[in-house]
Amino acid sequence: MADKMKVTIDGHSIEVEAGTTILNAARMIGGDLVPPAMCYYSKLKGSGGKCRTCLVKVSKGSEKDPRPMPKLMASCQTQVMDGMEVESKTSPEVIEARKGVVEMLLINHPLDCPVCDQAGECDLQNLSFDHGAANTRYEFDRRKFDRIDIGDKIQLHMNRCILCYRCVYTADQITDNRVHGIINRGEKAEISTYIQNAIENDFSGNVIDVCPVGALTDKTFRFKNRVWFTKPVDAHRDCDNPKCKGKVVLWYKGEDVLRVTGRKDKYGEVEDFICNTCRFDKKQTSDWTIEGPRQIEDTSVISSNHYEMAHPLPVVEKNPALMEANKKMFTKNRK
Repeated sequence: MADKMKVTIDGHSIEVEAGTTILNAARMIGGDLVPPAMCYYSKLKGSGGKCRTCLVKVSKGSEKDPRPMPKLMASCQTQVMDGMEVESKTSPEVIEARKGVVEMLLINHPLDCPVCDQAGECDLQNLSFDHGAANTRYEFDRRKFDRIDIGDKIQLHMNRCILCYRCVYTADQITDNRVHGIINRGEKAEISTYIQNAIENDFSGNVIDVCPVGALTDKTFRFKNRVWFTKPVDAHRDCDNPKCKGKVVLWYKGEDVLRVTGRKDKYGEVEDFICNTCRFDKKQTSDWTIEGPRQIEDTSVISSNHYEMAHPLPVVEKNPALMEANKKMFTKNRK
């Protein structure tokens, strides 16, 4: 058995496996001490270390070397040591640093939340609410790019991009042929395809799910509704693609399925990547086995004027009678 490492974050101690990062240790503890993360994605190898929003203060390096680390550390890339002590939300220095990082991320980001399809489920919105400043000190023109279609189902708004690289890693690791990436350098760096190639593969739609802002949007959902006016419902189907588990969230408005997305955990990461057939081509209730309403945290705007879930949803896949009862109840009441 691998040695356990004891780490203390904001006074909360936990023992974790060697090699665990501070961010993942904090997620194991849970609560508001968990550092925010805009570029790190646990299911994507190599992600993290780009946005610097997860900075923490290591006030004690380890039992063997108790000296504090001389600068703030990116928690998504820093592995814990036995006896390490970390300050996250309790450190004024960390809070001020995160505020500076958010100000930097918003320098070029347009204030178009009222027309952005990501509004209501945007990590940058949440981050700026928690750590952002009321005013900007930036006096120069923001960089601007034209919107481009990178396929018949995906549109790229480069003005909103924060260069987190998530979509690049996704295309690299779950598709057979990546045709987009980061081109140019410095302030001219941008996400783009090679000579405006279209992104065409069975899992290209996942770049929409992993994008933490509204840079990559679903063209089939654009301007159709605000996310807080829709009703998310868990559903699944037997997908023909062996790499796709067919477990999704259907977003309803009345009888219509406006969009289909992967299921995300409380940190905004999809549980399983889904294929484009499930995402774009199966938008009829008859295509799916309905499991029941999606459990949404009451702190999310999506839960506004919706149902409240006091207890976890039952596992209905193994109970056909309960699954059929849930389906009938949902069909009757979803209008």
